[in-house]
Amino acid sequence: MKKYLLVFSLFVFIDIGALPIPHKPYVMDFNKKTICLVRKIPVYKAPKWVGKIELINGKKLFFSSPKSMFEFYFQPGKWFEVGVKKEADFKDILVTNYSNLKPIDAKKAFYVYGSRAISPTGDDLVPFENKEQAKKFASSYSGKRVLKFKEIKPSLIRLINGRI
Repeated sequence: MKKYLLVFSLFVFIDIGALPIPHKPYVMDFNKKTICLVRKIPVYKAPKWVGKIELINGKKLFFSSPKSMFEFYFQPGKWFEVGVKKEADFKDILVTNYSNLKPIDAKKAFYVYGSRAISPTGDDLVPFENKEQAKKFASSYSGKRVLKFKEIKPSLIRLINGRI
């Protein structure tokens, strides 16, 4: 009987260990003094557009828009004072869900390209938590395409910036 109890206990512990650990909620913890790393403008003025990259060393980098965040993401060495050498230095990459202002994982977000929505930095990519939200926004605001994170390339960011 003790053997069966021991084996049963072992399976229970293994099962519990297999449960996914819930991720702490994402936070966009900026204030009126928080400045966009790329554009050098205050991010609080346009909260629908704020992006953030948190580094593994705890440093938090804020961006005035997804476009600015992608500029840094594709060329972190351009901002050598930050000390980022590779993508492995990033802990979290966040954007603000345009429809409800909640921070979301940038790599899981869907981005609307070519819409009438303008960020503080001009034409931009509008982030959403799911594809349905993005498609609905795109149809209402003349969006050209809905893209996943991996589909966004440096050439698209240059195009949006007018630097082809």
